[in-house]
Amino acid sequence: MKWTFEPARPFARLADRWQRLNARNGDSPLLDPDFVAPLLTEWATGREIVAIGGDPDDPAAMLLITRARVLDWVTYQPSQAPIGLAVRDPAVAPADLLRGLQAALPRYCVLFSLLQQDPDFTPRPEENGRLRTVDYIRTARVAVEGTFDEYWKARGRNLRKNLKRQRNGLERDGVATRLEVLERPEEVAEAIAAYGRLESASWKAGGGTAIHPDNDQGRFYRAMLESFCRRGEGRIYKYWYGDKLAAMDLCIHRHGVLIILKTTYDEAIQASSPAMLMRQDAFEEIFSDGAFERIEFYGKVMDWHTKWSDDIRTLFHVNCARWPAVWKLRRLLRRGQSARR
Repeated sequence: MKWTFEPARPFARLADRWQRLNARNGDSPLLDPDFVAPLLTEWATGREIVAIGGDPDDPAAMLLITRARVLDWVTYQPSQAPIGLAVRDPAVAPADLLRGLQAALPRYCVLFSLLQQDPDFTPRPEENGRLRTVDYIRTARVAVEGTFDEYWKARGRNLRKNLKRQRNGLERDGVATRLEVLERPEEVAEAIAAYGRLESASWKAGGGTAIHPDNDQGRFYRAMLESFCRRGEGRIYKYWYGDKLAAMDLCIHRHGVLIILKTTYDEAIQASSPAMLMRQDAFEEIFSDGAFERIEFYGKVMDWHTKWSDDIRTLFHVNCARWPAVWKLRRLLRRGQSARR
């Protein structure tokens, strides 16, 4: 396969070709140009390039890549992207793609890493002398099958009992809960500001990772969600305790799959879990209206995920070395570094 390389920005000139490939292989909204372009706008350094495999006008593969070290290249992977930023025709095997790309890169490449691959879109390749795979994270999802009552009865007794106790407590205190669903693009800016106010009061504010309307996180989620809402593929959940905003979810969806991208809640609320109560009400609505077939979390499986789902799969990295001896050399280097410590 012939490879050509172009600067990643501006991404608009590449968007049509990128989306044609995405549509051929699962059409994930996480790889849609309206998700990828704002990532580049906010976090690209200028060193990112797009590798185009095959006919530049009708490619068989496109990958957003950058150098990780002097001799190592990786797919570009900002933390806001749950899966690796690469699209391909499903007929192109990842192993063949990586070997050809590695040899064609404009600067010498000893190791290339295709990061955060979802087995739903990329079958895990068999390992050989040059190719190795590494587990990234386990992630959970919920299949929307049957009725909500059937789903809820299958959840653990502790979850059902705990949330019922919380609702009874709120009712005794005269606190009415309410789920609000926003889907219009003109509602996004205010929703992101509200999300930022909740998150800025949490532990994330101290780490600099909280959303704010004027920071890179806020600008990304606003631009991305406005684009998806214009197409009817964005959804924001707001959960209220009376007139007090208690929790929020930021979501996108396509082809019957709802992806929960970010969740926040008011950490000052101690007697109940607004995020869990919101999830219960949102799931009940989803099971009732029949709009979705699956709910994806796409985050690392935590204990609370397992309360909602037992459908778990593993995302993985694919690493391709220029020669088989690279793996032995890397092991020796790591041992040497450990011994020096």
